[in-house]
Amino acid sequence: MWRMLWLAMLSFVLIVAQAMIAQARPESLAPLADKVSPAVVNITTSTVIEGRTGPQGIVPEGSPFEEFFREFQDRNRGEGRPQRSSALGSGFVISEDGYIVTNNHVIDKADEIQIEFFPGEGQPGELLPAKVIGTDPNTDIALLKVEAPMPLKFVNFGDSDVMRVGDWVMAVGNPLGQGFSVSAGIVSQRNRELQGAYDDYIQTDAAINRGNSGGPLFNMDGDVIGVNTAILSPNGGSIGIGFSMASNVVTKVVNQLKEFGETRRGWLGVRIQDVDEDVAEAIGLEGTEGVLVNDVPDGPAKDAGMQAGDVILSFDGKDVPDTRSLVRTVGNTEVGKTVRVVVYREGKTETLKVTLGRREEAERQASDEPEKSETEPTVTEKEILGLTVGVLTDSVRTELNLTDKIEGLIILSVDETTEAWEKGLRAGDVITEADQQKVSTISALETRVTEAKEAGRKSLLLLVRRNGEPRFMALNLKE
Repeated sequence: MWRMLWLAMLSFVLIVAQAMIAQARPESLAPLADKVSPAVVNITTSTVIEGRTGPQGIVPEGSPFEEFFREFQDRNRGEGRPQRSSALGSGFVISEDGYIVTNNHVIDKADEIQIEFFPGEGQPGELLPAKVIGTDPNTDIALLKVEAPMPLKFVNFGDSDVMRVGDWVMAVGNPLGQGFSVSAGIVSQRNRELQGAYDDYIQTDAAINRGNSGGPLFNMDGDVIGVNTAILSPNGGSIGIGFSMASNVVTKVVNQLKEFGETRRGWLGVRIQDVDEDVAEAIGLEGTEGVLVNDVPDGPAKDAGMQAGDVILSFDGKDVPDTRSLVRTVGNTEVGKTVRVVVYREGKTETLKVTLGRREEAERQASDEPEKSETEPTVTEKEILGLTVGVLTDSVRTELNLTDKIEGLIILSVDETTEAWEKGLRAGDVITEADQQKVSTISALETRVTEAKEAGRKSLLLLVRRNGEPRFMALNLKE
């Protein structure tokens, strides 16, 4: 009797387990595909490119190839004229009045953009021209608009932050120009970073190929949780490593593009780097949390009193673990908002109130600054901590494109057997500070080294500039 009861309980458990598995992975994705496909579009772009010009192939008169080349040139007489180049991609409708999301690289520099809708009842039966509302190259997102004769079927964005590694996802798009296609897989990983400062990619093994760019990645509820953007592949085809920009990044960008036609990201106005163990020891900071400020040009942070050498521990009430986190948090903060920034400075914390500027305006101003000419440096020299350094003269400052306000020591050479070489210091770098004090003479640097040794410090913190970009670096005083 007990054996029969045990078998019955075991059977019940197996039935429940099978039901849970069936619920986790539907027997068919057809209902989901039917639901979302009408909102997915094919995008065809057309671009005018200059025809090939220049000397053509010439063969001697009477050559056996003369007739062949004459026929070839006759067929290609139009090569010197501008021609049209076409490209394909994907996208998806996010509103019934015709707003469409895709990748910026799909429509970049296109002269004409045509939208093809999923065939079916209630859908536009012909290609519709689209206009560009706005683009964001930083996240590779573009917002388009079409005028359709009827309300369009659309999909909604989901919350990408709730997606877990192992969750099922489905990609829909136009791979390799084959038309509407569905592929399925799982979330392989989250928070992937490729190149951009605002990257937050969902990695998936759902097949993504050329032509899928700009298409949606759906969760099992039919909400868009990513925009298919890139693949990692040695041969150009899917090998199961694809990347979709997370929807929580995309929605912020799309809302700004719809409202302003451009992005408006917050700007703090600092150059920063992560805090490593050597730097933390050199400035007396416990742990490596926070972000080290290595330069404060004119801008919001400077106006609020922030200084090079400060360590940003908190921004607008949120802890700052690393540079990537701070960049994304600042970028997502409203332009013009006044925020509290907690910094570590000279052994204690201070709270600064910073009114954020707009990153796009700052970048435009920086790109408008004129370049400086090159001049041969002439300096005296001395070897310190494995570095041969010399006084930074006006000619060297001009060559390295540094402003007149910058004073320091030029690194002429680096001993390849020292820690300085291992940590990446090279000839042409400029030391502007040592132990968070400015150094413009060799004697000043020697004084900082002596003071640090007398204080029992194991390392000396240097502020180094390369091509105008600053970076803190701690060197062992035993060198």
